[in-house]
Amino acid sequence: MKGLLKGLAAFGLMAALGATSAHAQNLMTIGAGGGITIPTGSTSDALKTGWNIEGVFQYKPATSPVGFQIDGMYSQLKASDAAKAFDPTADKGVIFSGTGNVVFWFPTSKETKVRPYVLGGGGVYNLKSKFTDGTSISSTKFGINAGAGFDFDLQSNAAFFIEGRFHNVFVSGGNTHFIPITAGFRFKA
Repeated sequence: MKGLLKGLAAFGLMAALGATSAHAQNLMTIGAGGGITIPTGSTSDALKTGWNIEGVFQYKPATSPVGFQIDGMYSQLKASDAAKAFDPTADKGVIFSGTGNVVFWFPTSKETKVRPYVLGGGGVYNLKSKFTDGTSISSTKFGINAGAGFDFDLQSNAAFFIEGRFHNVFVSGGNTHFIPITAGFRFKA
């Protein structure tokens, strides 16, 4: 795992250094979106599909198809019937995440309005179980994510995006897995 992280960091540094000569054309965007969060694997035994909101910052060097994305997400999922049968006070699960990702945009012509990309990285996840009696249990863990998306250019300064990512949060006794599908808007910073 350490080797993978070092490799991603080195790759990202090389991409950033290669872009210094075209600084005036670098692209930075900020955005926000929302959508659904689907629990998968054993996580779906305890939680139902819920919703999410996300804030995003992207940086893409002008001379490279590789850039970076930093995002923060809040997801809320209701407790499943099985979880409520096990513990009648089970109410919902809340996931706060902050991730850093390497993004690869597939080459397209300048005229195209659709720009596909893939991304992946790691981050910190706060997992909280809330109960109807007002109590909660919380833990903060490391996790990884990978996914794909599309940017749809609306005008020179704005784009609509849709993306889906698989998140794996490392939790003792069984990892937490979920897939947020998020749509939103990005604006040039």
